[in-house]
Amino acid sequence: MGFGGISIWQLLIVLAIVILIFGTKRLKNLGGDVGGAIKSFKNAMNEDDKKEPESLEKKDAADANFSEVKDEEKTK
Repeated sequence: MGFGGISIWQLLIVLAIVILIFGTKRLKNLGGDVGGAIKSFKNAMNEDDKKEPESLEKKDAADANFSEVKDEEKTK
Protein backbone atom coordinates (compact mmCIF):
# COMPACT_ATOMS: atom_id res chain seq x y z
CA MET A 1 0.00 0.00 0.00
CA GLY A 2 1.32 3.43 -0.88
CA PHE A 3 -0.01 6.93 -0.34
CA GLY A 4 -3.70 6.87 0.56
CA GLY A 5 -4.37 3.52 -1.08
CA ILE A 6 -2.35 4.27 -4.24
CA SER A 7 0.20 1.59 -5.01
CA ILE A 8 3.65 2.17 -6.47
CA TRP A 9 2.52 0.67 -9.78
CA GLN A 10 -0.29 3.18 -10.12
CA LEU A 11 2.14 6.02 -9.45
CA LEU A 12 4.53 4.68 -12.10
CA ILE A 13 1.71 4.46 -14.65
CA VAL A 14 0.68 8.04 -13.95
CA LEU A 15 4.32 9.16 -14.23
CA ALA A 16 4.67 7.37 -17.57
CA ILE A 17 1.51 9.06 -18.91
CA VAL A 18 2.73 12.49 -17.77
CA ILE A 19 6.09 11.88 -19.50
CA LEU A 20 4.31 10.84 -22.69
CA ILE A 21 2.08 13.91 -22.67
CA PHE A 22 4.60 16.59 -21.71
CA GLY A 23 7.95 15.07 -22.63
CA THR A 24 11.08 14.99 -20.56
CA LYS A 25 12.38 18.37 -21.74
CA ARG A 26 9.28 20.25 -20.60
CA LEU A 27 9.26 18.37 -17.28
CA LYS A 28 12.93 19.26 -16.77
CA ASN A 29 12.16 22.94 -17.39
CA LEU A 30 9.18 22.74 -15.06
CA GLY A 31 11.34 21.20 -12.34
CA GLY A 32 13.90 23.96 -12.74
CA ASP A 33 11.21 26.62 -12.54
CA VAL A 34 9.71 25.12 -9.41
CA GLY A 35 13.16 24.85 -7.83
CA GLY A 36 13.91 28.48 -8.66
CA ALA A 37 10.60 29.59 -7.19
CA ILE A 38 11.28 27.70 -3.96
CA LYS A 39 14.78 29.20 -3.74
CA SER A 40 13.41 32.73 -4.27
CA PHE A 41 10.75 32.11 -1.62
CA LYS A 42 13.35 30.94 0.90
CA ASN A 43 15.56 33.97 0.16
CA ALA A 44 12.59 36.31 0.63
CA MET A 45 11.71 34.65 3.94
CA ASN A 46 15.32 34.99 5.15
CA GLU A 47 15.36 38.68 4.17
CA ASP A 48 12.13 39.26 6.09
CA ASP A 49 13.61 37.59 9.17
CA LYS A 50 16.64 39.88 8.98
CA LYS A 51 14.51 43.01 8.51
CA GLU A 52 12.00 42.16 11.22
CA PRO A 53 13.98 43.38 14.27
CA GLU A 54 14.49 46.79 12.69
CA SER A 55 10.82 47.14 11.86
CA LEU A 56 9.86 46.11 15.38
CA GLU A 57 12.10 48.81 16.82
CA LYS A 58 10.48 51.38 14.56
CA LYS A 59 7.05 50.08 15.49
CA ASP A 60 7.87 50.33 19.20
CA ALA A 61 9.08 53.90 18.68
CA ALA A 62 5.93 54.74 16.75
CA ASP A 63 3.79 53.24 19.51
CA ALA A 64 5.64 55.34 22.06
CA ASN A 65 5.02 58.48 20.02
CA PHE A 66 1.38 57.56 19.64
CA SER A 67 0.95 57.24 23.39
CA GLU A 68 2.61 60.63 23.87
CA VAL A 69 0.17 62.19 21.41
CA LYS A 70 -2.73 60.59 23.29
CA ASP A 71 -1.39 62.00 26.57
CA GLU A 72 -1.17 65.48 25.03
CA GLU A 73 -4.75 65.22 23.80
CA LYS A 74 -5.95 64.29 27.28
CA THR A 75 -4.29 67.36 28.80
CA LYS A 76 -5.95 69.73 26.30
